[in-house]
Amino acid sequence: MPKRRWHVAPLAPPTFSARFPQFPALIAQIFFNRGITTLADANHFVGAPDAGDGHAFGDDPFKMHGMTRAVERIRRAIRDGEAIAVYGDFDADGVCATALLTQALKLLGAKALPYIPHRINEGYGLNEDALKELKEKGARVVVTVDCGIRSLGEVDKGAALGLDMIVTDHHSVGAELPRAVAVINPKQEGDAYPFQEFAGVGIAFKLAQALSMLQEQQPLPNGQALNLDELLDLVALGTVADLVPLIGENRMLVKRGLARLNKTERPGLVAMMQQAAGKNRAMNAGTIGFFLGPRLNAAGRIEHARTAYKLLTTQYPGEAEDLAAKLEATNRERQKLTDEMTQKARAMVAALPPDEYILIAGSPEFPEGIIGLIASKIQEDTYRPAVAMTHKDGVMRGSARSIPEFNIVAALDECADLLVRHGGHAAAAGFTVDTLKFDALHARLRAIAERELARLELTPTLSIDAEASLSEMNWKLLEHLDQLAPFGYGNREPVFLSRNVLVKAARLVGAEHVALTVSDGIVVWDAIAFRQKDILPQLAPLPKQVDIVYNLASKVWQNEPRLQLEVKDIRLADL
Repeated sequence: MPKRRWHVAPLAPPTFSARFPQFPALIAQIFFNRGITTLADANHFVGAPDAGDGHAFGDDPFKMHGMTRAVERIRRAIRDGEAIAVYGDFDADGVCATALLTQALKLLGAKALPYIPHRINEGYGLNEDALKELKEKGARVVVTVDCGIRSLGEVDKGAALGLDMIVTDHHSVGAELPRAVAVINPKQEGDAYPFQEFAGVGIAFKLAQALSMLQEQQPLPNGQALNLDELLDLVALGTVADLVPLIGENRMLVKRGLARLNKTERPGLVAMMQQAAGKNRAMNAGTIGFFLGPRLNAAGRIEHARTAYKLLTTQYPGEAEDLAAKLEATNRERQKLTDEMTQKARAMVAALPPDEYILIAGSPEFPEGIIGLIASKIQEDTYRPAVAMTHKDGVMRGSARSIPEFNIVAALDECADLLVRHGGHAAAAGFTVDTLKFDALHARLRAIAERELARLELTPTLSIDAEASLSEMNWKLLEHLDQLAPFGYGNREPVFLSRNVLVKAARLVGAEHVALTVSDGIVVWDAIAFRQKDILPQLAPLPKQVDIVYNLASKVWQNEPRLQLEVKDIRLADL
């Protein structure tokens, strides 16, 4: 990881903390950093809506463009006994969205046909063969989840087959919208919905919410009332795994969803949590990101995502344990393959000229299912936009990961005339290109990256909420910090800086972690620097005075809870 620039947030005005008398001054500073300026906003941020609250599930879904038409067509299909296909995606978000909407439709009395494409054989998004297969199985309506917004030709082909196409997606919108019965994506121009940052599963949930509202007002004859709370574990899982911002409505739904996840009755989730994270581990955003999301994603990366779908939807504990064990083995294979291929990609990148602003590494050896992971590793190593590619039969597929200074999907939009298809977000995107056009694509992407990045100082920034003394860290502060969760992209865990701290002891733990004992002369703290073994040489000989950046956390040691500092970065003090 490149050396990081430290950016300490500006101090709040002296009178600011007086607005929040029940919160410590450090928490008031965090509110200031997050743009929370009133006590009412602070109380809303740290609390969770009650189930009886009219806004417990966010804003009115019918504010979304296309929602009314989608709900009307789905309800007509249910009344007329027409089968409805739910066409998803092979990542954790898409699998969760498919499971959620299929469950909701079945409870409403629909004949629901879930479909998730094979990553390698079919590729991302809609494909004509799959639509033909769904038509042959009796589908009359196809609802996409987490895909479809850029599948203009495929939506047209579905309509030509006699399928009524409904697109629900959260990815960036292209120059044209699909010609579907309804398109639900709050990012489309002129959409009235006040929040735009949902994952695919979040959009699927808003559709389920709209269907639930109509079911309460005008019950379908064979349908049940939906208990939306029972869907929130899937919302939390897919939203956190897809790395969309944990702000606004996402944060509210994930907060409630995590509470649901910790008491989930889904046999598959119970089995996966026990195998992946340990049965006594509390589920939070970090647990999803580190344990559950990668295992759900592994199914689609290495084999077929239907294994993950079956895990989420099975009602049988025995089958759940078998599926969880299969995902565990698949994830281990994914880890091994990723490590091997990333080393090859690193060697390719090392051979590139030093002034490259976008780093592209490709090989037919790279399995398509892990090229996104390879790109992510290269981006983390270099702090440059990175693309990993694989190629077969005259076609190249790429996955890109970017930095905040470079919108990768906008760059691909500028190359649309060279691409078979593309889509994604500012930070992550995928594309397909004919091999004969790759050189032209490479040249154009290099030119765009140089245009956007050449004048910038490309250094990753570590954002720090406040300078603090080690003596200010305590259990009471941690209780307040926990109220700010869930933490993740868009709502990062609060970070503190303490200067002139004495490192009294340092030792390697495992292969790459460093355990520290630090003191400010008043208190002594245990600290852990995960995956930072490279700091040991600069600390020798001990003791050393340093500046440390860290989170406050808790651990259990010999059945007793203890506070510890989780060190994010460390520098020798400038005395």
